[in-house]
Amino acid sequence: MRKFASRMYVRIYAALLACLVIAAALFAFIHLWIEPARHVHGFSGVDASVDGLAPPAGASQEELQRALIRWRRELKADLALYGADGRQLGTIGRPLPGPDLDMRSSGVMPAYPSVFAFKLPDGRWLIAQKAYPHNASAAMLVLLLMIAATVAVGAYPVVRRITSGLEQLQRSVQAWGRGDLAARVPVQGRDEVAQLAASFNESAARIEALVGAQKSLLANASHELRSPLARIRMAVELLEDSASPAMRQELGRNISELDQLIDELLLASRLDAAPADSVGQEEVDFTGIVAEECARVGAALDGVAGILRGDATLLRRMVRNLLENAKRHGGSAQVSVALARDGDGDAGGGMASVRLEVCDGGPGVPPEERERIFEPFYRLPGASEKAGSVGLGLALVRQIARRHGGEVECLPNGARGACFRVRLPSGGRTSA
Repeated sequence: MRKFASRMYVRIYAALLACLVIAAALFAFIHLWIEPARHVHGFSGVDASVDGLAPPAGASQEELQRALIRWRRELKADLALYGADGRQLGTIGRPLPGPDLDMRSSGVMPAYPSVFAFKLPDGRWLIAQKAYPHNASAAMLVLLLMIAATVAVGAYPVVRRITSGLEQLQRSVQAWGRGDLAARVPVQGRDEVAQLAASFNESAARIEALVGAQKSLLANASHELRSPLARIRMAVELLEDSASPAMRQELGRNISELDQLIDELLLASRLDAAPADSVGQEEVDFTGIVAEECARVGAALDGVAGILRGDATLLRRMVRNLLENAKRHGGSAQVSVALARDGDGDAGGGMASVRLEVCDGGPGVPPEERERIFEPFYRLPGASEKAGSVGLGLALVRQIARRHGGEVECLPNGARGACFRVRLPSGGRTSA
């Protein structure tokens, strides 16, 4: 029974039902106050008073009207005086029906339950109906306001409890989607939202453990590969005299690729394992870093960027990966690099940012592949493994850019080639 009562739909239904019951009670109270049909029996026992106030049968019209006014004050009702033959002699207030001549004594008129007929001693009839209070409209308005307030006050705690649980679940899911795998939802109650929160917590814990084990395995395996790689490198050096130049060159190239793969795997694992806000915030001369890397590969640099806040080592790796990727796939064309500073936070034009563009003259990237090339270990169709790429360079570029609050995208470079554009929040000053 308690499990059934904790169901969300039962609580919503019970809250609405309680509000409707209270509203019905309020309506009945107001209705009894302003509905004259409910007070018709209040005329019983006042026959003697009516007889005493009755004017003589031959009274003038003025005397009849004064008598009706006195009756109205006494009975607090709308009145009409009829003769024994059913002819109307006078009226005050709302129009009232004529008497039922078949009635033998005073009482409620059968055809009109809210109308009372007084039979006077001389055979005349005084028809009475309780008058609506002057504040009947105000009473109805108050009734509607009370009903609205009752529904609002009665339903709010239930609705707020449900929505607060959903809001907590939403915040935790969003945090979990942003990479905070430790995010959990507080479980309160035993309704459907609480069950959903518990299920989410269990699933998140399993996924966190699985991802953690995967990252740990990858990092440990990458680290352990350093030792056999060093031994292979030493063995190649010992074979320098006996092996052919072509074999030594091929072995050296393979070792370099393996060394690069291990280095990038270790960096990717470190970035995945570190919290999102763990990037250093020292001032970095981004223009100097880009200029040094351009000089290393012989790329043309145009423009300046200024000072950034971030991790100098990671930013250098990002620039180096972009330049090596452009050099690798750009053919014989020279790689061009452009730096610019967009926006001006001090001038009210929004947050200032630094734009880095690395463009090559190679075959370019098809539009449908421009997002996939940022996936780990993804190579364009037809790409040769001998090109030296392991498929992690651009994935690391995106990871590093996002860790610094930026983004990277692949664009066409005119009719031929590709252009990689990185935008990073400056967070610093322009260099001289």
